[in-house]
Amino acid sequence: MTSSSERAKSGGRGPLSSYRVLELGSTVAGPFCGRLFADFGAEVIKVEMPEGDPVRTMGSVEGSASLYAASIFRNKSLIAVDMRTAHGQDIVRRLAEKCDVVIENFRPGTLEKWALGYEDLRAVNPGIVMVRISGFGQTGPYSARPGYGVIGEAMSGLRNLTGDPDRPPARMNTSLGDYVTGLYAAFGAMVALDARGRSGKGQVVDAALYECAFSFMEPHVPAYNRLGVIAQRTGSELPGSVPNNLYTSKEGRHIHITAMADSVFKRLCNAMGRPELAAEGMYKAAKARVLDAAEVDRHIQTWVGAHALEEVEAALVEADVPATRIFTIADVFADPHFRAREMLASVPSSELRANVTVANVVPKLSDTPGNIRHAGHRVGEDTRQVLAQWLDLHDDEIDNLIRDCAVMAA
Repeated sequence: MTSSSERAKSGGRGPLSSYRVLELGSTVAGPFCGRLFADFGAEVIKVEMPEGDPVRTMGSVEGSASLYAASIFRNKSLIAVDMRTAHGQDIVRRLAEKCDVVIENFRPGTLEKWALGYEDLRAVNPGIVMVRISGFGQTGPYSARPGYGVIGEAMSGLRNLTGDPDRPPARMNTSLGDYVTGLYAAFGAMVALDARGRSGKGQVVDAALYECAFSFMEPHVPAYNRLGVIAQRTGSELPGSVPNNLYTSKEGRHIHITAMADSVFKRLCNAMGRPELAAEGMYKAAKARVLDAAEVDRHIQTWVGAHALEEVEAALVEADVPATRIFTIADVFADPHFRAREMLASVPSSELRANVTVANVVPKLSDTPGNIRHAGHRVGEDTRQVLAQWLDLHDDEIDNLIRDCAVMAA
C-alpha cells in the first residue's frame, strides 16, 4: 500500500494523484484503463516488453512513431521489462509492492506462471487492487481461450445487432469492446479502492471483454426471456422509437433525426411544413408512429431529400429538433463546439519532437479536472528514471539489468 510520503511524490497533479498504478496490460483495454487513471493524475508506470506494446503497430504511423500510442500511453512513465525473465519478474514484483493498483490483460494463468498473480502480489502488498482484463474472465470453461474486444462483441450478441439487416454483421472502425471493458475496469478499480479505504484489503477486479459488451444488450435480455424476441440488425433505425433514423439530403449527405417524443415530432412536422402529420388521426401519438414507421420515415425522407444538408440542419436547429449530420474526423476538427469545449488537446511529444493533437480528457470535473501533461513516450524512455526513483537502483545495477536483457532503456 502506498505510504503518505510516497504519495507526495506524485506532485498533486489531479484528483487521483494519491494513487500509484502499475500497468502490465497491452494493446487497448488495459492501456485505456491505465490512461483513465493517468488522465486524472494517478502516477502510472506502464511496463512494456522490450519489443514494444502491439498497439504501436495499430493505426497510423508518422516516421517510426505510433500516433495511437501517443494518445493511449499519454501521461504515463514507460519502462521496458522482460517479464519472461527472473530478473524482470523480480522488478515487477518490487514495483507492485509500492502500488495501489495493478492492471493486466494477459491470458488467465500467464502471470501465475511468472509468480506475479494476485496471490503472489498480495503476499507482498495486502492492499493491492488487481484489475484483470481478459476475453472470457478468470473462471469458466472458456477462460483459457484467447480473446480480443471484437471477439467479445461477437459473443455478447452486440455484433449481431450491428449493421444493416440484409448484410453480414458489421463492426465499428475502433476497438469498441476494448474501450467499454477498460472503462468498466477503471470503475471497478475505483469501487475496490473505496472498499479498501474501509477494510484495508485489496481485491481482484475481473473484467471480461464479452461480459462488458454483453452489458450493452440490456433491453434485449428481458425481451427474450419473457417474450422470446431475438433482436436483429435494423440498420440506422431504432425499433420502437419513431422517428429515429438516418436520412439523405439532396446532395447525398446524411443526417440523423431523433424526434420520437410527441412534442418533438410536432416541432419536426412544423419545420417540414407538414403540421398535419402531427394532427389527431395521423401520427400525433407515438404508438401510431411505431405502427407505421416506414410511412413516417418516407415523409421525412421526402422533405430531407428535397433540400441541401445545411438547409435541413439549420431548419431543425431553429425548430429545436435533435439532429446532426454524420461527422467525419475532419468535421470534428473544424467544429466550433468541439473547439469551445476544448475537446482537441495539443500536447508535447518527445518522440515526435513536436506537439500532437489527441482527444481531451472526459468527463469534465468542475473542481478537480483531469489534464494531459505529455503524449506517450518511446519504448523504455523512462526505464532508468523509474528504477532509480521507485526501487533506488544505481546506474551500475540498471546497466547490469540491461546487459542481462531483463530491461531495456531508450
